Amino acid sequence: MTSTAQEPATSREFVKQSSLYQEFLAEREEILKHKWLESERLGYDIGFERALLDWIRKHRESWRTARHEQSA
Repeated sequence: MTSTAQEPATSREFVKQSSLYQEFLAEREEILKHKWLESERLGYDIGFERALLDWIRKHRESWRTARHEQSA
């Protein structure tokens, strides 16, 4: 018996297939790459939040522009 608090499998699959979710996953992957590169450069783990804020400030706009140009 399925709890009413759980989403049906079809709803979860719809979300996973949505372009918004795919964009989120791609952006998250770039942030994690940035976190790794900056942590390696500095010699310590900078953490996700710092990497996120740094990536948004330095790279997000150009990454989004390039991504949208690729899909056009």
